[in-house]
Amino acid sequence: MQVSCSRTSMWFCIRYVDNVGDDCPVFDGLFEYCALNAGSSIEGGLRINQGLSDVCINWSGGLHHAKKAEASGFCYINDIVLAIIELLRYHQRVLYIDIDIHHGDGVEEAFYTTDRVMTVSFHKYGEYFPGTGDVRDIGYGRGKYYSVNFPLREGMDDFSYQSIFEPVIRHVVEWYQPEAIVLQCGADSLAGDRLGCFNLSSAGHGSCVSFVQSFNLPLLVLGGGGYTIRNVARAWAYETGIVVGKEMAQELPAGDYLEYYGPAYNLSVPASNMANANSREYLDKMK
Repeated sequence: MQVSCSRTSMWFCIRYVDNVGDDCPVFDGLFEYCALNAGSSIEGGLRINQGLSDVCINWSGGLHHAKKAEASGFCYINDIVLAIIELLRYHQRVLYIDIDIHHGDGVEEAFYTTDRVMTVSFHKYGEYFPGTGDVRDIGYGRGKYYSVNFPLREGMDDFSYQSIFEPVIRHVVEWYQPEAIVLQCGADSLAGDRLGCFNLSSAGHGSCVSFVQSFNLPLLVLGGGGYTIRNVARAWAYETGIVVGKEMAQELPAGDYLEYYGPAYNLSVPASNMANANSREYLDKMK
């Protein structure tokens, strides 16, 4: 994908350098890093607007914690917000869906008072970064009822996730009638993530991508969190295959990095035997 960067994203980059924290240190090449991340997501929105692509992917994007004047949670610039602003030039309503284990607070905050963007986040809640995303946070003013939060507990597995994700998203799409969708695919909701506590397999994570794509709406797919690198690579390779309609071979080809994927050396990220603290009663109540 050709990379571009608007003046707006440049301004955001400059502002952030003055307001970074322990989890967002200044480093050499920060400006270029922000420009490439944001520019790629903006370019994806631009290609969708111009009818050049039905689906665009930027796995380096999805930095959903950054605010207008604050870097947060390893996110220096909120490429998602900038891409949605681009999409709003040609689309009246944009739906944002977030399956990262962390709440998409930066995106929600940016569009909390408008009905032109509906945000839906499925995330771990309760003494967990960033501490936002209560089910009662629903938007304000014209944006009231256009922010949807589904707070979850640790151990979320494929079956439980699918049982809430599909009916909620189906109802949202039917009710809101979006003209375009932005999907943030944070891989820290996978089993075995170093900073996560969910128990999704790559198949369960990927089923969310497949379900969202089934609505046949213009779609921008972005990355996000993920801290067990071999699993991030597996999941996003698998989900790229889903988006382009190609079934990926399970056996990984020989290469310089094959040793990182042992002992199985395949594409799958399996679930573990982690206990699921999300009871059926709890999920039904939230739903």
